[in-house]
Amino acid sequence: MFSDMGVPTKETPFEVAEASDVVITMLPSSSHVSIMIQFADLKHTYVHTRFFSVLAGLDGYSSKNIAPLLVLDVYNGPNGLLQGGNSVRPQLLIDSSTIDPQTSRNISAAVSNCILKEKKDSWENPVMLDAPVSGGVLAAEAGTLTFMVGGSEDAYQAAKPLFLSMGKNTIYCGGAGNGAAAKICNNLTMAVSMLGVSEALTLGQSLGISASTLTKILNSSSARCWSSDSYNPVPGVMEGVPASRNYGGGFASKLMAKDLNLALASAKEVGVDCPLTSQAQDIYAKLCENGHDSKDFSCVFQHYYGGKDEV
Repeated sequence: MFSDMGVPTKETPFEVAEASDVVITMLPSSSHVSIMIQFADLKHTYVHTRFFSVLAGLDGYSSKNIAPLLVLDVYNGPNGLLQGGNSVRPQLLIDSSTIDPQTSRNISAAVSNCILKEKKDSWENPVMLDAPVSGGVLAAEAGTLTFMVGGSEDAYQAAKPLFLSMGKNTIYCGGAGNGAAAKICNNLTMAVSMLGVSEALTLGQSLGISASTLTKILNSSSARCWSSDSYNPVPGVMEGVPASRNYGGGFASKLMAKDLNLALASAKEVGVDCPLTSQAQDIYAKLCENGHDSKDFSCVFQHYYGGKDEV
């Protein structure tokens, strides 16, 4: 696709690393093509580079841990970004995948143990930032993404103009892995709130209140939230959201199920009980099993709760 547009491409992550000063990876799932963006410096975008999907043969494969494995493979696997051993060219590696915090911390440690082939400015060693995004497809298209960034604060400040060239907001979350932690906490909140709004709107319909009327009440009272006022799940209530186009586009239910798995795994690691996250994961797993895995996660209103379109 990119080569047809006259954009130079590379065959492997290692080849991209050898030609780049800054590399960004984003690997949401096995069914997505791995995208890397190559920069010559921190101020100007020069080349967009597409390489093969690391697990291209597993399109649609359902796994709780597939995204972390993809990221590990891209960084540490054969022909990976760090294949050159202890000496690498990129001074900054940014991973915007949604993965568990521990995997981010492990990769960050591997990157920091390398040395630069050529020292640049005050940089003696390469640095990694974990910088997942929030906002979904709509924000990506509008350039209004929010980046949640973990890692060295000096590296964050150096990369901030780059983040702001791709999104609207950037928030420093602390040390390595904290960006990944913020993302899974954000997404579990998003899942639970969507379930709450969908459940309330379905109950309201059954009790004789129209979804548009109840939405007005929610949005002018203490129940107001993003799922009610900006991403309403009821077809016919709001324009420009996935519910208005048969739940096409947006954030796929299979990605939400994957992120909830990551949240549960992380909670287990630190001994925190998350019953709402567990229930949400069960619901989205059932949605995927019933063939709605590619539909936006707001389809839970119709395909799990049985809610009706607004007439």
